[in-house]
Amino acid sequence: MSIPRLVIGGTSSGVGKTTITAGLIAALRERGLRVQPFKCGPDYIDPSYHSLASGLSCRNLDSWMLSEKALIELFTHATGEASIAVVEGVMGLYDGRNGLESAGSTAEIARWLRAPVILVMNVAKMSGSAAAIALGYRQLDPDLNLVGVILNNVGSSSHLRWVTEAVEKKSGVSVLGYLPKKDEMRLPERHLGLVPTAETGELSEYMERLREQVESTVDVATILRLADTKEPLPQVTEGKLFPSQAEPVQVTIAVAHDEAFSFYYQDNLDLLAAWGAELRFISPLHDANLPSDTRGVYIGGGFPEMYANELEANTGFRRALVEAAEAGMPIYAECGGLMYISQGIIDFEGGKHAMVGLVPGWAEMQKKRARMGYAVAETLESSIIARRGERLRGHLFHWSKLQGPTERAAYRILEPEEQLEGFILGPESNILASYLHLHFGSEPSLAKRFVESCVQWGKRERSY
Repeated sequence: MSIPRLVIGGTSSGVGKTTITAGLIAALRERGLRVQPFKCGPDYIDPSYHSLASGLSCRNLDSWMLSEKALIELFTHATGEASIAVVEGVMGLYDGRNGLESAGSTAEIARWLRAPVILVMNVAKMSGSAAAIALGYRQLDPDLNLVGVILNNVGSSSHLRWVTEAVEKKSGVSVLGYLPKKDEMRLPERHLGLVPTAETGELSEYMERLREQVESTVDVATILRLADTKEPLPQVTEGKLFPSQAEPVQVTIAVAHDEAFSFYYQDNLDLLAAWGAELRFISPLHDANLPSDTRGVYIGGGFPEMYANELEANTGFRRALVEAAEAGMPIYAECGGLMYISQGIIDFEGGKHAMVGLVPGWAEMQKKRARMGYAVAETLESSIIARRGERLRGHLFHWSKLQGPTERAAYRILEPEEQLEGFILGPESNILASYLHLHFGSEPSLAKRFVESCVQWGKRERSY
């Protein structure tokens, strides 16, 4: 397989990768191409902008949580009907789990995908020094196919000329375009990063302005030619993560998805569907009840603290979740989902908001980030998605701490430092709630086991 593909890396976080990637995706889509977007690393917000630009759901690629074979299988599965794949990197191009390892880095994923790389550089307040940066990124890994750079925050035509001449003549790297320094090109941010598109309403005008800017100042035609690499992907047959043939629908799983809950790996949803789940999207903000045929609930992450008043006010939906949990229905809650099914949320100002009450303790917002980073977790007992003793790789990123008891912890975090994490609760150990975000592609049994848990409960509780 040699689908056209490219990776957009950066010299660091905050240089404009997401803005440039989204604009490029929109420009390629305008040419009639079916663009499959990807985001490197454990990110939920940047992908929402790429999904908006492309019209297709963005997927995550992570070379620390996923094996090379799993990552290639997920990439291949997602690009089956695409014209081109565009991958936005994470942090700086060579930034991995630590300063020496490449695991989790954009560069490692580019090597696995055998994809050409374009480097985004923020050249504000520099000219000739940009050449040293480009040269260093090209020479650090000669095996990486760095095909060009895009300059961001260009102040004037003379600034553009100075930087372009320096980069091309002193580093040998082509300048493929630029974005001017304009405040209106910046995306809105908050404490977890960019504001999710689920909250920002209609962004079509912004995306159109961004597309027009990219069309005007970036050489899209040359980038499209560079992406058309003839380098084949490693051959990986489906069947490790996905069944050889999609299973028939066996069960309905309700997935919370609204302004407060939108943090999901699209591959998690795809894998649940492939193993026989019909996914029904629901809103803890707006819905009064669960669909009557629900046999399992998945509540992902998001910003429940920003909607605490509305979530508290929807007592009907909270009561429905309690009744479902008491009946033994499998409920899986991650991060924001954990906060929602706790006793309540204490917001940044100290206000208390009652939530579902399935998990003991209150989720209290902190003045600074509580935890961020990859984690290795050992399951302490069997649950609705994993068996006791399994080691799972996941990611932690949250600004709240759960103030309460830790009986029946779900996991023992082994790395980066040992501690207990999460809860297994309910009359049939049917509730798994944790701050740990899991990519179901990291362990082939996760999605299948969750579907099976819901099917088994549904066979006993047909009258629910």
